[in-house]
Amino acid sequence: MSETDPVHAAWTPEGEIPPKLSEDAIISAICTVYDPEIPVNIYELGLIYTIDFDEDGKVGVEMTLTAPACPSAQELPEQVRDAVMAVPGVTSATVETVWDPPWDPSRMTEEARLQLNMF
Repeated sequence: MSETDPVHAAWTPEGEIPPKLSEDAIISAICTVYDPEIPVNIYELGLIYTIDFDEDGKVGVEMTLTAPACPSAQELPEQVRDAVMAVPGVTSATVETVWDPPWDPSRMTEEARLQLNMF
C-alpha cells in the first residue's frame, strides 16, 4: 500500500490516511449488480440516475427499475447498497428507487444495446 493508492487506506507517522472515494469506484461496484432477467449490469442498462457522495464517505444513489412490477424490485436496490458499501471509503449508503423519469431503452449504453441486440 502506498500513499498514492487512491483506493486503499495508508498509514503515515500521523496516522491513517483514509482511502479517497471516487465516482469511478462506486460505478465499478454498481456494475457488479445484474438484473436476473437481463444479462447486462444495471449501470449499463441505465437504471442508475444519480450518485452523490461526500468526503465523509456517505453515498446516495437514485435508481429506477425497468418496470414498476419488476420481480426484482426488492432485491436490486439492496444489492446496489451492498455493492456500494463494499467500496473502500464508503461509510454509509442509501439507495432510493424513483419512477420519474420512467426508464426506457434509450437510457442503455451502446454496449448494453449491442449485448441485447437492440440497435
